[in-house]
Amino acid sequence: MTDLATRLAQSTLALCRIPSPIGEERALADHVEHWARAHLPEREVFRLGHSLVLGNLQDERPTVALVGHLDTVPAHPEDRPARIEGERVFGLGASDMKGGLAVMMALAEDLPRERLPVNLVWVLYEREEGPYLESGLGPLFDARPELKRVKFGIAMEPTDGVVQVGCVGTMHVTLRFKGRSAHSARPWQGENAIHKAGPLLAHLLTRPRREVVQDGFTFHEVMSITKASGGRARNVVPESFELNLNYRFAPGKSVARAQEDVRELVGDAAELEFIDLAPSGRVCADNVLFQRLMALTGLPAESKQAWTDVARFSELGVDAVNFGPGETAQAHQANESAPIPALAVAYEKLALFLKQAG
Repeated sequence: MTDLATRLAQSTLALCRIPSPIGEERALADHVEHWARAHLPEREVFRLGHSLVLGNLQDERPTVALVGHLDTVPAHPEDRPARIEGERVFGLGASDMKGGLAVMMALAEDLPRERLPVNLVWVLYEREEGPYLESGLGPLFDARPELKRVKFGIAMEPTDGVVQVGCVGTMHVTLRFKGRSAHSARPWQGENAIHKAGPLLAHLLTRPRREVVQDGFTFHEVMSITKASGGRARNVVPESFELNLNYRFAPGKSVARAQEDVRELVGDAAELEFIDLAPSGRVCADNVLFQRLMALTGLPAESKQAWTDVARFSELGVDAVNFGPGETAQAHQANESAPIPALAVAYEKLALFLKQAG
């Protein structure tokens, strides 16, 4: 293991040992703020709640932002203590995304920022793992509108070391089916709300995913029922039934158009309540800094078939991609881990890009 990999592994381990489940990010934010004040001028450290913007947003050079969230999902009961075993770091958030945070911090410590061809800033925020409207990133943009001048963002979500462009939008919709209760021995005296959902469920069972190509990158639009609830006794025909529909829609489609898709699917079969709406993220294939990143590093690129805050950046007119050392299959898993060699590769690729991006 190289000295760089060892250093990054130890840094990731230290971050994993500071619990930061969503809503409890204070300790980690305090740690990062203390670190930042030791490596950056006082005027370049801005904190809002448990979110931070680090760096100079007034610099005239094109600004590149390294972006990451401080929170993790809640701990799993079977999680073991954070540790290093072989060439992996184990700990809640190791892949999603404290390994990425360790890389970001090491780049801040090592790179001669004043001599780079781009202006480098860091955006770190709370509550990413929850509803779209509760994320700490939105308030940061409100408090520091200069962030909208960022020319290129790199969200260091786990991507298995691949540059992932764009992202699908997502929405959750409650579908309420209404019926009329009756004794289950005489169901004809009522109207079974669960049975009324049958045609829709049968349709979704065979509904193919829809392929959408944006600037050469393929995304898949999919609808899934993820929760169901109804019925109040084993011998009562249910008068109500609720489903949660999750719709993932491709870049280029607005939230409003996606809502219309759901309305067209359901028709008048059920009442609809849209409860969590998050836009899709733009594929920024025409961004010069994105093109430079790909040319310099030789990294592969693929579409992001999930939601990330690349979408929020897109909504605010900022181009961004996903690139991080974590493994997507490890995100949100019990006994989560991250590969140590990938930490060093991510550092080296980003350092190369940032030094020669001009």
